[in-house]
Amino acid sequence: MAEAPTPKPWIEAIHAYVPGKSTGADGRPLIKLSANENPLGCSAHALAARAAAPERYPDPDSTALRTAIAAVHGLDPARVVMGTGSDELLNLAAQGYAGVGDEVLFSRFSFSVYDIAARRCGAVPVVAPDADFGADVDALLALVSERTRVVFIANPNNPTGSFLPKGDIARLHAALPADVLLVVDQAYAEYLAAADDDGALALAEAHGNVLVTRTFSKIYGLAGERIGWATGAPDLIATLNRIRGPFNVSNTGQAMALAAVADQAFVTHARDHNRAERARFVAALEALGNHGLRPLPSEANFVLILFGGALSAETAYNGLAERGYIVRWLPGQGLGQALRITIGTAPQMDEIAAALREMAETAK
Repeated sequence: MAEAPTPKPWIEAIHAYVPGKSTGADGRPLIKLSANENPLGCSAHALAARAAAPERYPDPDSTALRTAIAAVHGLDPARVVMGTGSDELLNLAAQGYAGVGDEVLFSRFSFSVYDIAARRCGAVPVVAPDADFGADVDALLALVSERTRVVFIANPNNPTGSFLPKGDIARLHAALPADVLLVVDQAYAEYLAAADDDGALALAEAHGNVLVTRTFSKIYGLAGERIGWATGAPDLIATLNRIRGPFNVSNTGQAMALAAVADQAFVTHARDHNRAERARFVAALEALGNHGLRPLPSEANFVLILFGGALSAETAYNGLAERGYIVRWLPGQGLGQALRITIGTAPQMDEIAAALREMAETAK
């Protein structure tokens, strides 16, 4: 057409988010270990709640769900806001506090949505160097400028599995100007042991410039319902409430999440399963170190494996697909030498470990 609307240049610069695949190149369905979903599914109580959800406009404030979340985490329900997945809340944090000419700061090899969130509101994404594929507090602080408005930290980090302990998160926050928003993305926090709390929820309760986001997509197994939540100071929550979508969490989502929150026994079971199977899988990978495979330390429900020998990540990715598994190969994030593999069931992890061993031993 001779004339057409022109998008803003910062929108044209966005590379759309690429989700984990569920089929092979030939369209054949594969066992999906590419999206960090819970292999145990979700709570049976959540499934039962789905059938009873009414077909009408949902509570726009998700009141019962916010109250339940606050009770589990010792929060004020008025300081909790719900989102269409935590992705919506991450984008709203950037939109609410950054704009054209501002900077949004995050680490290399962190969640790809941060770059999108920055560009979506016209801000400049600033990427700090990593420390062995994890966040480096000093590198982040070195790049804080008068234009910095938002700092994103994923903890545990996706896609590398690294984790910043409480002291590092506190040090990062203490060194930031009061007008810079620190967003701690805790999508995988429920996989941590209680002793490994990074202190971000306490910081969000005590300070006006800390927002913590979480999701029901991971340990709760409700990825299809798109439910996330955030907590922070009243002014932060008010800002997100002004710009979030109305009725952004469906009746079905609210009902299932409410039942899932009440079933903390399922959460404990999923955490224990993940810890045990991740340890077994990592041990199997470490036994392949002489073939150049290196699993990075992970506190999440996945392991990022570096391939430094004759077997390449791309070859392993294709080989696993031939054997019925789809995992995550991330050359677009500068990780062409790595695969991120979600922790699945025990038989699945045994099969993948055996397949990697076979491929590594025969690679030339």
